[in-house]
Amino acid sequence: MAFLNFLKRQFASVIAWQPQDPDLLLWKYPALTDELKNASKIIVSPGQGCISVYEGKIIDVLNAPGTYYLETSNVPFITSLLKAAQFFESEHKVLLYFYRKSEVVNQGWGTASPIKYIDHEYNIPIQLSAYGNFSYQLTDAEKFYTEYAGSGIQYTLKDFQELIQGRIIQFLTSHLAEQRVPYNTIDSQIHAIADAVRAQLNTIFTTLGVKLTDFRIEGNSFDDETVTRIGKIADVTADAKAAHEAGLNYSQLEKLRALRDAATNEGGMAGAGVAMGAGLSMGKMFTDSIQDEVQPKKNEDEIQVLKRLKLLLDENLITPAEYEEKKKQVLDKM
Repeated sequence: MAFLNFLKRQFASVIAWQPQDPDLLLWKYPALTDELKNASKIIVSPGQGCISVYEGKIIDVLNAPGTYYLETSNVPFITSLLKAAQFFESEHKVLLYFYRKSEVVNQGWGTASPIKYIDHEYNIPIQLSAYGNFSYQLTDAEKFYTEYAGSGIQYTLKDFQELIQGRIIQFLTSHLAEQRVPYNTIDSQIHAIADAVRAQLNTIFTTLGVKLTDFRIEGNSFDDETVTRIGKIADVTADAKAAHEAGLNYSQLEKLRALRDAATNEGGMAGAGVAMGAGLSMGKMFTDSIQDEVQPKKNEDEIQVLKRLKLLLDENLITPAEYEEKKKQVLDKM
């Protein structure tokens, strides 16, 4: 077996990356002891290139399809026999690295855990998850090999994907923290956010000898705690809008709700009455407050009064009978 391996190393080779593995970005040709002989042929197919490393130095980058002849100091049989003192092994090592030139598309990325930042508009903590994809193309194989990939046996698309995944999350987190994007404008700003992250990624890709051809944020979602906070804000916003349209402010509406709840709860009445230091019952305070609110305000038209009556009815602050009575009084004046 050892003699057969010796013979295999003595002949010129026809070297090619066939079939090309679609999951590899860089692949080292598996030559025995890396003693490729002089006049060996390298076949570079479309969509790939080849880096030639001779005696520890890059001597050529074959970037165009074609057949190339390898020039080395390894003469079949003679070189090996002259190296008997080195166990017939030549120091003239030839490493050939084939690389993928064609574009790598639709590489997925996603946040393993939610990104945390403070919403600028509502000043609430946000926890956002996001996902998307990116595409790229190896444009400077020599830089990629010397400054990043190194002299391993292979470098996979997954290896590169994992490298970039961390950078994407880092830049996305930084952008959201700096801009404090309000939760209700995330979707409308998704393309602008993607462009900002892409601009930062371009710098990283360039230093690796790679061109970023596409970057997308395809979707996002909030965690349960954030959704709950958003729901509360939505409720308060809706209440404030309804109160404003009825001629009340949100504080007034909340006060009436609190008095109503206290008036219908004996324990609540006692506790609230003591806290307020008042000798009046909650029921009387509630009734007096409602009477104040159902009365027309100065310079207020009938339509505004009807809106306020409807809000009070919807909030169960007045009974249907009271609503109908007051509504009739207003309509009779129109």
